[in-house]
Amino acid sequence: MPIDFSITPAQKELQQSARRFAHQVLRGVAPAIRHLPTADERFQATRPFYEALVQAGFMRRLVPAPFGGMVEMAVITEEFHAVDVNVSLTALANLLGLTPLLIAGDAELQARCLAPFLSPSGAPLAGFASSEPGGSANFASPAPGEGVRTVARREGEHWIVDGAKQWVSSATGWDGRGADVLCLVCRTDPQAEPAQALSVLAAERPTGGWGADCFRHEHSFDTLGHRGHLTPRFSLQGLRIPAGNLIGPQGGGQALVEASFSGTAALVGVMALALMRAAFDFALNFARTEKCGGVLPILEHQAVGYALADAKMAMEAVRSLSYRACQAQDIQAPGAHELSLQAKVFGSETAVRVITELMRVVGVNSYDHALPLAGWLQDALALPIFDGGNMGIRRRQLHDMMRAPGYDPLGASGGA
Repeated sequence: MPIDFSITPAQKELQQSARRFAHQVLRGVAPAIRHLPTADERFQATRPFYEALVQAGFMRRLVPAPFGGMVEMAVITEEFHAVDVNVSLTALANLLGLTPLLIAGDAELQARCLAPFLSPSGAPLAGFASSEPGGSANFASPAPGEGVRTVARREGEHWIVDGAKQWVSSATGWDGRGADVLCLVCRTDPQAEPAQALSVLAAERPTGGWGADCFRHEHSFDTLGHRGHLTPRFSLQGLRIPAGNLIGPQGGGQALVEASFSGTAALVGVMALALMRAAFDFALNFARTEKCGGVLPILEHQAVGYALADAKMAMEAVRSLSYRACQAQDIQAPGAHELSLQAKVFGSETAVRVITELMRVVGVNSYDHALPLAGWLQDALALPIFDGGNMGIRRRQLHDMMRAPGYDPLGASGGA
């Protein structure tokens, strides 16, 4: 079978549609949030753009399989993220928030929780509440080094949840009273071994939201980049969740968390690609038109041309790896998880390096926010440390693969 790196006509049409929407709608996000002082105000200002995304049908396209494929999600991600990372990430965070339900939720729970995200109106939000204050890289470890300290205890027909979470995209919702769906990673058996200690519960927001007595929005991080995307800290005290909202088997949380974060890793590679694409387009146009005090446009200088060539090669390498990882996820290829991890680590770290090099091409003016390069670098700096940090989690996962006795170095290459 020949190797084919092209996208289908339907995917090409989706690409053009997403590109038009990004330039017509999402381009307005940056000026709308630029001068707002707080994270919550900036997030609120993105809501009209997010609602337009839902009305245009893109939210339905971003809901995980079986409703859509990873390659299609990658196509939308690249086009959206190259123009605006804020609304784009808010929409994509729903993918992670809903993935545990798609992997292990029963049909009734899936239908109920997914319904708002398949609607052509509204502004639904979902979050995967895994990270906690103190760090969650060792999320499955037992006491005293446990990364998940949120506890759920069974009382009759409900789980009672106490704990705290943070860095969970959009988790507190538009009004601070909770997202529509929160998949909560909880310790349901503190005495069990790590592989059986954790479970995932689907918390469905009641009409009007959760009250402050059981759900409290404590703090919104004022992040360096992604200025219009909300990453709050919140606490839970006696939050009641129906027993039937357990996702998968009790004690199956560790495997479910790891499976849920597999596909999103590949999409982080696509986010990195999108930021490099935007930065490269700007730097190339700058080099073609600016003389910087000389006689000729700086593109005529060999050093500038070589720097741009190196940036383009790195960008295309990330593109190939990330899209290949997404396709591997779609067809459930044996090496899909490894490729996704590689796309996340390589793509995210390459983006930081490439955008920094492109700032050197433009010169000191790139350090001023009047030009967009500094903002893109600020956004790119998050990629190696979120969605499972490259050092604390993703490289460790790759290391564990290679330590396994049956590891095949050619497995991810399709040639066992």
